[in-house]
Amino acid sequence: MKAAVLTRIGAPLEIAELPTPTPADDEVLIQLEACGVCHSDLSIIDGELPAFRAAAKPRLIPGHEAVGRVVARGSAVTDLVLGQRVGVAWLYHSCGACEPCREGNENLCRRGVVTGLMVDGGYAEFMKAKASHAIAVPDALGAEEAAPLFCAGVTVYRALRNAGTAPGQRVAVFGVGGLGHLAVQIAKTMGAEVIGVDVSREKLALATELGAARVILASDTDALTGLVKAGGVHVAIVTSSVNAAFDAALAVLRPTGTLAVVGLPAAPLSFAALALVGREIRVIGSAVGTRADLRAVLDMAASGKLKCRTEAQPLEKINQVLDRMRSGGIYGRVVLRYGG
Repeated sequence: MKAAVLTRIGAPLEIAELPTPTPADDEVLIQLEACGVCHSDLSIIDGELPAFRAAAKPRLIPGHEAVGRVVARGSAVTDLVLGQRVGVAWLYHSCGACEPCREGNENLCRRGVVTGLMVDGGYAEFMKAKASHAIAVPDALGAEEAAPLFCAGVTVYRALRNAGTAPGQRVAVFGVGGLGHLAVQIAKTMGAEVIGVDVSREKLALATELGAARVILASDTDALTGLVKAGGVHVAIVTSSVNAAFDAALAVLRPTGTLAVVGLPAAPLSFAALALVGREIRVIGSAVGTRADLRAVLDMAASGKLKCRTEAQPLEKINQVLDRMRSGGIYGRVVLRYGG
């Protein structure tokens, strides 16, 4: 099979011919149709975060937004059938026994395995997956449309849900890119009044098209101050990896507002305690999502309430795609497309 392989942290991916994997008893083999390219993949490839560098397997195939069809299954697999379309997310496997798993937070599993980091992922024509964590894709969704929902979609859905987003609230989305353009739609579906904030006028135009009630250029300090004077926002979700976005998001929150941290800046975040205590601000992290979260997002998309903007590219173009991501030149989500 053809695959893109990370042979060394910081190096371009190598397009290589590799043996097709053989599934274990509890696994399925998936012939991939599409795999989204996520900023977390870039963080792994470039070695931006120490935790990723420590966990990455040698000669890694990245990719954790993979969708395709089951073409072989292990002897213990009974609930997936050959030809069935399934997807594989960041959470490759969870133990089901640790305290977070028992509490319904399998995304925080103490023995969790990560796709495209600890095991090979979806930048390939075939991949293995645990049958228990291969999620059925609704017939109403094509592979290219569904793939980014397995990380970008479920990540912002869980963050907005954990932030307590409710009808009538004001929600500011900082960064209207691959994750942010989905956050705009999900927050609107939750009944919120959505404000899009970005450095790019093109991305702000996309936010308006997707239902944002208002958009603000990140450099427009007067507009951000006006947002505060108008009462501030109940929830600010930051999908950007720029530290300044978090500072701006914190500033526009109303008293008792919630800052939802999704983006992963390389430098630590720094907030004055008084900025939190004086307004009783909550700061929450959100780690991708559970299988239940993912099924909710897929159902939302299948019903027409959520649409990922995608651009298809062949596997051979992956290094060019990553370069565009480094420069901030991607709108929506790039998806690697297999099989023509």
